[in-house]
Amino acid sequence: MFSHVTLGSNDIAASKRFYDAILGVLGAPEGVIDERGRLIYMHAGGRLVITRPVDGNPAARGNGHTLGFLASSPAMIDAWHAAGIASGGTTAEDPPGVRNATEGRVVYLAYLRDPDGNKLCGFHKISG
Repeated sequence: MFSHVTLGSNDIAASKRFYDAILGVLGAPEGVIDERGRLIYMHAGGRLVITRPVDGNPAARGNGHTLGFLASSPAMIDAWHAAGIASGGTTAEDPPGVRNATEGRVVYLAYLRDPDGNKLCGFHKISG
């Protein structure tokens, strides 16, 4: 459905440290900074772009926005969360753990905020 997702950042170097760490846990290669200064990650057909806002204003997190990342196990989610905390992120919401989702699904989730305050979710479907 999506070709890419773009998030704003006020500090590309801090974002690179953070996203290299959490995306590396998920098997993505290190991000590349292109000629425009955008930080780009490509993995499993998806693309994540981190950039300073084009309009020149400071980047600001979106209230109500969450970007989710798939993981193959709860252990991978825990490692993803730990890498985020160690690389300048902060915990958002409850600690990593099992949640009962809609329609009988059981999922394992962890939430982080990146150095610019963007909300991220590590997601693993257990059943349903």
